[in-house]
Amino acid sequence: MCGIVGYVGGRASIDVLMNGLKRLEYRGYDSAGVAVIAEDGTLSTRKRAGKLAVLSEDIAEQPLPDSTTGIGHTRWATHGGPTDENAHPHLSADGKLAVIHNGIIENFAAIRDELAGEGYTFASETDTEAAAILLGREYERTGDLREAFKAVVGRLDGAFTLLAVHQDEPDLVVGARQNSPLVVGLGQDENFLGSDVAAFVEYTRFALAVGEGEMVAITPEGVEVTDFAGNPVQSTPFEVQWDASAAEKGGWSSFMAKEISEEPDAVANTVRGRVADDGTVRIPELEGLDDLFRDISRVIIVACGTAAYSGMVSKYAIESWTRLPVEVALSHEFRYSDPVVDASTLVVSISQSGETMDTLMAVKYAAERGAKTLSICNTQGATIPRESDAVVYTHAGPEVAVASTKAFVAQITALYLFGLHLASVRGSLSTEKIIEETAELQAVPEKIAEVLTQHDEIAQLAHWMSDTRSVLFLGRHVGYPIALEGALKLKELAYIHAEGFAAGELKHGPIALIEPGQPVFVMVPSPRGSQTMHAKIVSNIQEIRARGARVIAIAEEGDVAVLPYADSVIRVPLASPLFEPLLTVIPTQIFAMELSEAKGLDVDQPRNLAKSVTVE
Repeated sequence: MCGIVGYVGGRASIDVLMNGLKRLEYRGYDSAGVAVIAEDGTLSTRKRAGKLAVLSEDIAEQPLPDSTTGIGHTRWATHGGPTDENAHPHLSADGKLAVIHNGIIENFAAIRDELAGEGYTFASETDTEAAAILLGREYERTGDLREAFKAVVGRLDGAFTLLAVHQDEPDLVVGARQNSPLVVGLGQDENFLGSDVAAFVEYTRFALAVGEGEMVAITPEGVEVTDFAGNPVQSTPFEVQWDASAAEKGGWSSFMAKEISEEPDAVANTVRGRVADDGTVRIPELEGLDDLFRDISRVIIVACGTAAYSGMVSKYAIESWTRLPVEVALSHEFRYSDPVVDASTLVVSISQSGETMDTLMAVKYAAERGAKTLSICNTQGATIPRESDAVVYTHAGPEVAVASTKAFVAQITALYLFGLHLASVRGSLSTEKIIEETAELQAVPEKIAEVLTQHDEIAQLAHWMSDTRSVLFLGRHVGYPIALEGALKLKELAYIHAEGFAAGELKHGPIALIEPGQPVFVMVPSPRGSQTMHAKIVSNIQEIRARGARVIAIAEEGDVAVLPYADSVIRVPLASPLFEPLLTVIPTQIFAMELSEAKGLDVDQPRNLAKSVTVE
């Protein structure tokens, strides 16, 4: 959950650290801190509870000494509340060594008891401080940061990324990762470490990923990667496909507003390069894997939160196109449910960051039982793609707002491309039908752009409803997961009760929630797709309207059947049924964002949440 950055080189380290933390604050904003090794060889630290701005103001008032080596941290609290004392970095007993940490050290209590028995004392409630004091003790024994670090990480259980510096080795930062992300930025006479490439993309677009159970040491002269036993590891560098400007607001009121505006590009860029001249789907990352896909008999999609809803949307399309059974499982439930998987099962994981811990564990569980694995991911060099047999990258660009928008539509797009690829490989769709569906997908960006022209009207609706305490969402077929996603966005951003229901369930209980004035968003399916389903949703609207509900219908252009029964109608362009979710989700995103802003809340950094969930 936390954000980590490290630097060694010729620049002012505090500038690099604070710029990196600003870009990583989406990972946690309970507190922040830095440690730098001053030019006189002493270690200086500063840490404060609250958002990064609190630390920035503190440093502006009392600048840290000049330094070219340092580490920085922005925290999402796990062990211990968000206080100055629990903020990172944490120090060794002699104050010469500093440690920052992302994750959870599961055996910290035993280590803490061991150290307390030797007379060491603790200033915080964190698991991290136990690692810092243990590392300090090992350094006293070895006099070598690399050796001490190797000894310590070998003793830690759990999911962690650790960075450390020691004032006696001023041109060295060491790091290690176990089930938690860490990447290296490769510069000229300087090098960087970060939880995400966003930490250093302002300075270099060349990076390499630190693998599971590996350590890294960076100096101005180079990078050394080893396993926890100290054996050298070969890592392949990669180039980041976006620059620092892509992660800036660019004049928008929030990152979320900017990212919603980028949804046409997110879809277009994810499709780009994956459609052949003849109009069929060709995914370069999947070349040579046709035999793998021909042999599967079922698909299980694993994901969490918004990503899981993208999987639910895609289930309808993949089953329709491939005639394979598709199941969608929450990652954190999957491996504890004793699932039936074998060599003919394809487990498809979805994670924007590629580091979601529950999803990573689900992928590992599936692989251990012989299943084939495919990752849908937006982040190069991430762990989940590296742990999978294959990957289809989304090309949404960096998503900074905690609540996902453009990554969601890009995930659906990538899954649809994969579904069409799978149908081609298995021969379950004719070439003509694949070309038709691919053309429909290519038309989506322009249609999303049309929906975005209604932003002001949706914003006005949200501001009229700023005192709303509860909102319900109804949908059928592919509209059902959009109802769930619409409700999730309101929970995340506006902190109000919101629930999504399958409209057919209405009379089985949820209709009891309807009272006069209750706002209900209804995802109205196209009558061109299924007259029966359309008629049923109109019947649902009549039922709730008769009981006093305020109905906001999201319906396609030209659908007049909803007009007598809806208080408000938001129109989306015509699209075939399977592609409607890529359009109908947009108004729900705008509404949630605008309702949050109307309530005076932080759209980009909602309370208690972090962008990347890297602990279970």
